[in-house]
Amino acid sequence: MSSRLRPLARQLPAGVFRFDPATLAANSGDAWMASALPEAVAFPRNTAQISKILAFCHRKKIPVTARGGGRGYVGGCVPLKGGVVLSLLRMNRVLEISRSDGLAVVQPGVITGFLASAVSRKGLFYPPDPASLKESTIGGNIATNAGGPRCLKYGVTRNYLLGLEVVLADGTVVRFGGRTHKNRTGLDFIGLFCGSEGMLGVVSEATLRLLPRPPDRSALLAEFRSLPQAAAAVQKILAAGLLPSALEIADPSTLAAARKAIPGAPRGDSLIIAEFDGQPAAVKADLALALRLLRPSASRLSPALGTHSCERLWKIRRGFSYALRDTGLVKLNEDVTVPRGRILELFRLTARLQKKYRIPISSFGHAGDGNIHVNLMAPRGTQQDDPAMRRILDELFSGVLALGGVISGEHGIGMAKSPWWPKAASPDLQKIHRLVKRALDPLAILNPGKYLR
Repeated sequence: MSSRLRPLARQLPAGVFRFDPATLAANSGDAWMASALPEAVAFPRNTAQISKILAFCHRKKIPVTARGGGRGYVGGCVPLKGGVVLSLLRMNRVLEISRSDGLAVVQPGVITGFLASAVSRKGLFYPPDPASLKESTIGGNIATNAGGPRCLKYGVTRNYLLGLEVVLADGTVVRFGGRTHKNRTGLDFIGLFCGSEGMLGVVSEATLRLLPRPPDRSALLAEFRSLPQAAAAVQKILAAGLLPSALEIADPSTLAAARKAIPGAPRGDSLIIAEFDGQPAAVKADLALALRLLRPSASRLSPALGTHSCERLWKIRRGFSYALRDTGLVKLNEDVTVPRGRILELFRLTARLQKKYRIPISSFGHAGDGNIHVNLMAPRGTQQDDPAMRRILDELFSGVLALGGVISGEHGIGMAKSPWWPKAASPDLQKIHRLVKRALDPLAILNPGKYLR
């Protein structure tokens, strides 16, 4: 047991603190390739315990790295400076679901998919749907402002936050917002903490906005002979006044891997998937219009009506990442975002990089909001800090920024993208970030070693 943490462990119930090697190793990294061992892992069960842990660590200047499901792709919860990993997995209760107020009150360790299912059984809808929704937590989603395919119509996690309870670096507990769906009382601190990657405070409770559950769904998988045709189809759907709940795209490299791993994978060169939700008559009409719009250019159209049929199409889309992993190559996943009208230029950029560096690049993602997952498929054993990978990423991120885009749409900066933070943010913007960090965490104990130093 770490000698400097022994007094704190004695103040808390048995089992809150763990020091055994297996627990330390299990909480040393996320879905990215970096890891670092903490001195201890704390499993608080309530806000008071979080407050006590942070107050002690603040006095002793001990680093604290908050952790949810550990499904991040940028090393965001890696305890680079050791200290305490604050795991919120045991704070996993749905405290309230209110139909009349249209909200849910949850602890940060609630699994996103569990919450979505729980509110659906009551006729309600929680739209954010990150790919890891069966494993990621609401607290982790808040830390990264997670998105997913439904962002086009419904927005990201921030759009569903009515209130937050946050424990600050010194143990102070503060509540922001509340149960109302409109609130213009003071500054938007909820927006400040959402996406802050655990560097400004620890969310201990969230009040989430819920919507009525859409009664029906329809979807369309459209295959094309070229990426320009697929990109044009995206614009054609939106220009016709349709607003899909999701609008996805995939390139030839992604589909080639999918055909080796997913039964019934599309045979086309590229594809889009559009889903519509709402009243039964409306989703049928939307699907019919989409079919008419795309029939002249698509090589194959696969429509779906109803949840069961739609899920068959989404099973293909959800299998893309696994299909790329099955190639045996190292998949470096970059979630860049460009203005929606410049998606084709992004694909042209990745094609040039693939040809120049002779490394496969597979891209797919959320065409409706321009957030594309660009996957560098590197030889086994490759690390992201390998010089060759750094050169490719330098060119990728520079090209994305030149298109008016950003280097992360939903994964965050964390460790993986810290080297490119100065390129992505102006000196004045970096200064503002540092001022906020110092005001809320003057001793820099919260998730140290990441892009805010």
